[in-house]
Amino acid sequence: MAERRVNVGWAEGLHARPASIFVRAATASGVPVTIAKADGNPVNAASMLAVLGLGAQGGEEIVLASEADNSEAALDRLAKLVAEGLEELPETV
Repeated sequence: MAERRVNVGWAEGLHARPASIFVRAATASGVPVTIAKADGNPVNAASMLAVLGLGAQGGEEIVLASEADNSEAALDRLAKLVAEGLEELPETV
């Protein structure tokens, strides 16, 4: 299983607009990805309700993971998106 640990770069955390950006990127990655708080249970990263339900705050560590083959690049892109708190979906995601 591939995994990335990253701190949430959005000051408001994974709420509303940032969660929407992240979910669209996770869906576009083409591989099944889970997201969890460092001490929590993983949820489907492509589910808006699941991501919002995490209640991840700005600066809090999250874990992105995938068991799919060739998921390393997708996890790298998602980790960068979260860590940098990007306001728009990057073209590379």
